[in-house]
Amino acid sequence: MTAFPLTWLYAPGDRPPVVAKALTSGADIVVVDLEDAVAPDRKAYARAATAELLAELPPVPVHVRVNALDSPWAGQDLAAVAPAHGLCALRLPKITSPAEVVRIAQHAVPTGLPLYALLETALGVEQAYAVATAHPSLRGIALGETDLRADLGVPDDAGLDWSRSRVILAARAAGLPPPAQSVHPDVRDLEGLAASCAHGRALGFLGRAAIHPRQLPVIERAFLPTKEEIEQAETIVKAAAAEPGAQALPDGRFIDTAVVTAAQRTLSLARRR
Repeated sequence: MTAFPLTWLYAPGDRPPVVAKALTSGADIVVVDLEDAVAPDRKAYARAATAELLAELPPVPVHVRVNALDSPWAGQDLAAVAPAHGLCALRLPKITSPAEVVRIAQHAVPTGLPLYALLETALGVEQAYAVATAHPSLRGIALGETDLRADLGVPDDAGLDWSRSRVILAARAAGLPPPAQSVHPDVRDLEGLAASCAHGRALGFLGRAAIHPRQLPVIERAFLPTKEEIEQAETIVKAAAAEPGAQALPDGRFIDTAVVTAAQRTLSLARRR
C-alpha cells in the first residue's frame, strides 16, 4: 500500500461483482461495506461473501466496515471477517467513546489488527481526541458526514467545517495520519466533487472516500501537489540540504524544519504521478 493513500472506494458487501470491479478500479484501498449499503435481510449473505473474498489475499488492501457495535450484526461480522487472511483493517462506524475501540481491540479481533474509527455524531466528534488515543491498534479516525449532518441538523457543508477541523486536529495531535475526507454523495457531480476536495485539502484532509470509480481520478488530482507546489518543495529541500537550519530563501520565504518536513511530504506525494 502506498505511504499516502488518497482514494478509499466503498463497495457493498452483498454485491460481489461490484466488489470485484472495485478491486481493479485503481483505488488505493477498497472498503467492503457490511453496514449502510446492505439491507438487513442481506447482512448474512454480505458477511459470508466478504469472508470468502478475504480467504485469499486481494490485489489491493481491503478494509471492511462492519455494522455498528450496538447492532444485532456487529458480533457476527467481527467473528466472520476479523480472522481472515486477506483483511487489511476494520472500519468501526458510529464510534462515540474510546471504550468501544478498546473493547474491540482487546476482545473481538486478532491482536494488532488495524482499526479505523468513524465519528458520525456530535458525541463522537466531542470524543475525537480520546478516541484517537484509545489504543495502539487504532490507525486512523474519520468523519461519517451523512449521519453527522442529520445529527446536527445542518443543511449544507458549511455547518460541518468546525467538526471537520476538530477531527483533523485530533488525528494529528494523536500522531495519526491526516484523515481522509468523507464521501461526496452525488456520483455525477464531478465538478462539485473537485471543489469540495479543494476545500477539504485546505482544511487538512488527505485523500477521500468514494462511492463510485468515476470519482477516483477527481479525488487523486485534487490531493496531488500541483506543478508549482512541487517546484517550491524541491527548492526548499535543496536549500535545506545545502544549508541546514532556519534560513531565508532568495525570494524572501523563511524556511525551518517544519517547512522542510512539509516539502518532503509534498515530494513523496508527487512521486505518485
